[in-house]
Order: sequence, then C-alpha cells, then structure tokens
Amino acid sequence: MLPTTAAASAPPPLPAPAPGEPHAALFLALGYMRLPELLACWRVCRLLGEAVAGDTLLWRRVAVEPPLSNRVTDEILAKLTARAEGTLRSLHLVGCSRVSDAGLLRVVEQNPRVTELYVPTCTGLTGDGVVKIVQLLHEHKGNIDHLRLNGISRMSKHHLDVIMSLMSKGNPQVQQDRSPLFYNHRAHEVLNTNDERPIDVDVCPLCTNVRLVFDCTKDDCRKVKHSLLRCRGCYFCITRCEKCGACISSEDRTEADLACSDFMCLDCWLTHAKCSSCNRPYCERHENLMVPLSMPGQFSCQRCAELGASLESQEDGY
Repeated sequence: MLPTTAAASAPPPLPAPAPGEPHAALFLALGYMRLPELLACWRVCRLLGEAVAGDTLLWRRVAVEPPLSNRVTDEILAKLTARAEGTLRSLHLVGCSRVSDAGLLRVVEQNPRVTELYVPTCTGLTGDGVVKIVQLLHEHKGNIDHLRLNGISRMSKHHLDVIMSLMSKGNPQVQQDRSPLFYNHRAHEVLNTNDERPIDVDVCPLCTNVRLVFDCTKDDCRKVKHSLLRCRGCYFCITRCEKCGACISSEDRTEADLACSDFMCLDCWLTHAKCSSCNRPYCERHENLMVPLSMPGQFSCQRCAELGASLESQEDGY
C-alpha cells in the first residue's frame, strides 16, 4: 500500500507540438465545433485542414444557421455534405433560401441514411420537393424520423398526409404526436430542437394552412371538445400572449396595450413594470428597449423618451 503522503500520479502531458504545428488538443476539439468554426480551422494550416476535410465523423451532422444561411447554395451544400462520404445522418438548414428542391434531393440521393432533416424557412423548397425527398428515402429503406418544415412554400394538407404516411411505413415507431405545442417566440421564429414530434407543422383548423399550430395554455380552453371552438390555431389566426402563450381576447388586446409590437394577456400585463408616462410595459423580449430614469425602478418607453426629447428641444428653441 502506498504511504498516505503519496500523491496520485498525474496523467502524462500531451506531447509538445513541433514548431509550426497545431497543438494536439485542437484535434480533439474539432468534434465539438459548429460549422463556422470547422470551416475556419480548415483554413488555419495544412494539418488542421486535412483533419477537418478527411474525418467523415465531423460531417455526419451538418447544421447551417444564420448568418451563414444566406451564402449557402446548392453547389456549396453539395460540397459540404460530400465530406460525409454517404454517412450523413442529420442535416439542419435554417433559413437557407438559396437551396432548391433539386439541390436538396441531390444531397439526399448521396446520403440515403439521413434520419433528421430540418429545413425551416428554407423558402426555396416546396411541398412537392419535400414529398419527393421522403419518397426517395422510403424507396432506399431510409429511417427518417424527424422533419422540420415550418415556412416551406406551397405546403398543403395532401403533402403532409403523404409525408406522414411514408414516414410511418419506413419506421412504424413514427406516429403523429398529438401532444400540445405551446406558443413561445423561440418556437415561432427559431428552430426548436427540444420538440420530439416527428413533424413540427400541422393543418391549422381555422385557416387550413400548414403551419406551426399552437395549443392554449389555459386549462379551460383545452377542455373544449369541439375543434372549431377551441383556441387552437396558427400564429396568424389566434393572438397569443408573448409570456404565457395563452389566447388573448379582443378586450384584453385593447386594455393590455404594450410599448412594443407584441401582445400580452391582461393577467401577465398586470405583473410587468410599466412606462412612467404612458403606463405601457415591454414584453420580456423587448425589455432592452427600456430607457432608465433617474429614479430607481422607473423607466420610459422609447416613444415617450423621444417625445420628451422633442419637447425639450422645442422649449430650448424659444
């Protein structure tokens, strides 16, 4: 047994890199980098470039997000995904408006084992194109289980039914999840990776368009059995509170006026600090627009602050 004073042996340090070569720890960190960082390392030096370009594991998950989205075309996407050499599993394209149906279909043809395909707000894609892609994966015995299609052009109920049918045939475990989806600004505008449903969009019962369809957070509203009487619908059909996600009546919209462009129910409106001049609050997403006043806890909204500055300048002119 070692003496009590003996210290545990420390692991040997990583060997020092040769002059001009990157540290070995950089190669270990490559697997944790996002796409912009990988592309930057690709250009640092020859050794890092070869490591990034030659390791197919780094390219099994490709996620293109703003501000890189606007620069990605069909050709660039094909070059990026070609690094996976047919082993691509997850492709996230957020707002890639320059990617077309043909370009995405070509990528899927070369990577038929894709299981996640996230293409929200890719306005260059269409419902017909997405159906062709899912059909191709089904014919190649694919196992796609997650699709994100919010913002795809010309998506209809027929497209959605065909896609769901093909996904269920290819993977019997995939069933349309009817669990409630509650509104928040992140779910509306940004890719929500915590959503475990196979498809993010649904048919709005009010306008019949294929969009994100939100349920109400109020228990009384969810208990209503008739689908047309429930306040379940898309962002455009039902106004929802920016804080709690509940539906907002026309009376609440009149009484609970905000200093920003969003909406809030009366219950949440009462709990928020308000502008000292117009008695209107900001929602949490726009609290950075508050103009603090000299008294602690007091603020002015931007409109009142600009109005006050304008009045002061007019008084100085007399």
